[in-house]
Amino acid sequence: MSLRMQAMLRIMGAIIAASSLISLPPLLIALALGENTSAAFLESMATPGIIGLLLWWPVRHVRYELRLRDGFLITTSIWIIASLITAMPFTLAAPHLSYTDAVFEAASGLTTTGATTISGLDALPRSMLFFRQSLNFYGGMGIVILAIAILPMLKIGGMQLFRAETNGLQKDNKLTPRIAETARALWMVYLGLNVLCALSYWVGGMSLFDAICHAMATVATGGFSTHDSSFAYWNTPLLDGIAMIFMLLGGINFGMHWYAWRRATVGHYQSDSELRSFIIIVLVVSIIVSASLYLGGGFNNIFDALHHGTFQVISNITTTGFTSGKFTDWPGLAPLLLIMIGFVGGCAGSTAGGMKVARVQMVVRQGLREIKQLVHPKGQFLVTLGGKRVSESVVISVAGFCTLYICSYLVMTLILAATGVDIVTAFSAIAACINNMGPGLGLVAANFQALDDLSIWVCSFAMILGRLEIFTVLVLLTPQFWRE
Repeated sequence: MSLRMQAMLRIMGAIIAASSLISLPPLLIALALGENTSAAFLESMATPGIIGLLLWWPVRHVRYELRLRDGFLITTSIWIIASLITAMPFTLAAPHLSYTDAVFEAASGLTTTGATTISGLDALPRSMLFFRQSLNFYGGMGIVILAIAILPMLKIGGMQLFRAETNGLQKDNKLTPRIAETARALWMVYLGLNVLCALSYWVGGMSLFDAICHAMATVATGGFSTHDSSFAYWNTPLLDGIAMIFMLLGGINFGMHWYAWRRATVGHYQSDSELRSFIIIVLVVSIIVSASLYLGGGFNNIFDALHHGTFQVISNITTTGFTSGKFTDWPGLAPLLLIMIGFVGGCAGSTAGGMKVARVQMVVRQGLREIKQLVHPKGQFLVTLGGKRVSESVVISVAGFCTLYICSYLVMTLILAATGVDIVTAFSAIAACINNMGPGLGLVAANFQALDDLSIWVCSFAMILGRLEIFTVLVLLTPQFWRE
């Protein structure tokens, strides 16, 4: 076996063993509460833990400097392996899902999609509910970012993994000189927001258990809930307002949060063009949806229309997926518009999914530049972002990303339609999965139970494809990647 393969095996073994530890907190909860899920969590922790250690131990002393192409392979493998491993508890204990549905549930949690194949959440054991919510927490900042903070202890360089995993247009920029310090800095901000969110929910009226669980899903923009009816379970403007604030924070570049904490300033928020565009989109779409609800008779009170309309807009554009009501039954353009804004998503460097506001900004400005060029053929027009010129190579890269994103979406939509589901379901199911948004329309309005196994696997792939932002996965499908 080559030195490169041994080094990759060493990383895989370490990650598999580490993934097994996700079952430890719910195991302790099950033991403390005397729930019958403890055996399932113990088996889910022991089996992959032993396999991971057996893979890691023989090659634990191997030293090899990872290349960028290794980062793509390892990153994708980690997300797939983690989904396969964390699916185990869902099959071994209530809700006793099939392995196909369990992998979908695990992938949905880790990719912070929030789609589900489970009904009857309110009746599940608390340990299982906590395990499910914790998947959103770990996936929010990214399992690979967590791995980057840990891998230096194993003397494995993390920059290649960071470049393959990190969202955004400026993925080579580091907040701190060392990549592991960057990962730890982001995790500190992430943990701090989770604590603040949980305390806010608790003070706002949630039980401590629900507050902790929903905080893990809110900051991660994951959308899992401990109740089938999501935030409609409480139906209180205060809790909805708290959720809106922290969903917005989750949809903003975490590098900006880190800078605000480190420098004790908020001025950089005001000067960021992507954030301004993000807020403008939220405001405009909220007005449109709220007006549609009020004028279409969805709500007789304008304030109720604004409350529920704004909540759902923020939930969908940050790709969180919480619901304060059954928005699929809303009148007019509201349901379709709410699905479509998931394609925009949050800011680059956030926990949100979608194509990201910065990319959409750039594509729109490139399109406007082409129109100006037609009117003034000899003119010189530049694409700018934040007052700075964007290089042609970046513009081309973003255009290529958006093209592949939409093409991937269309191909998977056609595959779903070929299985026999209606067009609305196929359209919204893939949109919900590739954008990591969660709720859809048609048969997948409440959950994905109505889809067959092939459709479920396609949706699971769509979630990972969207979470890793297309290129990381698609590059593995090219023959050139596998040629030395």
